[in-house]
Amino acid sequence: MVGMGYRTIKTAIGAGLAIWITSLFDLEFGSFAAIIVIMCIEKTKRKTLISIQKKFFASLLSLILGSLCFEILGYHPLVLTLFILLLVPILMKARIQEGFVTSIVVIMHIYTVKEANLANLLNELYIIFIGIGIALLVNSIMPSLKKEIEKYKMEIENKFSVILYQFSALLKDSEKKWDGKELLEAENILNNAKNITIQDVENHLLRKENKDYYYFEMREDQLGILKQMVTILDIVSSSELDVKQKGMLANIFLNISQHVDSGDTTVALKLLEEYEESIRETELPETREEFEVRANLFYLNFEIKNYLIIKKNIFNRSKN
Repeated sequence: MVGMGYRTIKTAIGAGLAIWITSLFDLEFGSFAAIIVIMCIEKTKRKTLISIQKKFFASLLSLILGSLCFEILGYHPLVLTLFILLLVPILMKARIQEGFVTSIVVIMHIYTVKEANLANLLNELYIIFIGIGIALLVNSIMPSLKKEIEKYKMEIENKFSVILYQFSALLKDSEKKWDGKELLEAENILNNAKNITIQDVENHLLRKENKDYYYFEMREDQLGILKQMVTILDIVSSSELDVKQKGMLANIFLNISQHVDSGDTTVALKLLEEYEESIRETELPETREEFEVRANLFYLNFEIKNYLIIKKNIFNRSKN
């Protein structure tokens, strides 16, 4: 059914449960507990907890300040206006303005019965506690996002594999053309993946760190490096000059493209060491074109080495 998501189901159950419990205790204005549940249920546990805290303290402040205003100055519309003018700046100063609506509804109950006695104040507190308690209870159950996160990992690794393969092909064939669409697709996947991972982090209140989030940050850093390499690759690949290091670097890119999902960078780094050694042993360039091609190849070597080091560091960190 359209709109029948996990959050909708929890909200419906929580609202019904809140009204049922308040009716068991014969609380006046008990339906407001359902409204509290609806307003407090957020996408993640952490956001729900923050929402509950702000609404609770805003409501408590409203009860105290409103009761004093009405009992001292009387239950009059002008007093209500004065109370709201006092309340809003205080809520904003305390950074709990998100609780404004619930705080107003709570004090309107007192205004309606026109008596801020202990029984009426306790009635409001019971409603608040029931509402926030049920919101906490129903939102403590969250669907696992692990499968979705793993799916994003596979997608980004496939994109990186294609990108690196294309890099290799560009170096091997000067007539090769590539539109670079995989770079944009990889960026979109990473943005979606990080949003899901942040949601997963906020559903685990006691977890100090999230390895999946670090993983996608690592891939984001690597993607930035790959983007920087594209312009230089176009320059190098457009040259028909036969340079030994060109083919060697193409083979390195091909090797890396075949092991994107692996945390072991030993082979690729060793190939880069051999590549750098070949540069040192090669005679100096004889023409300006050869010099520019070799300089750009050296730059590509430097960047792909950074790409691998970023990966090596994050996988070493995940083992600790």
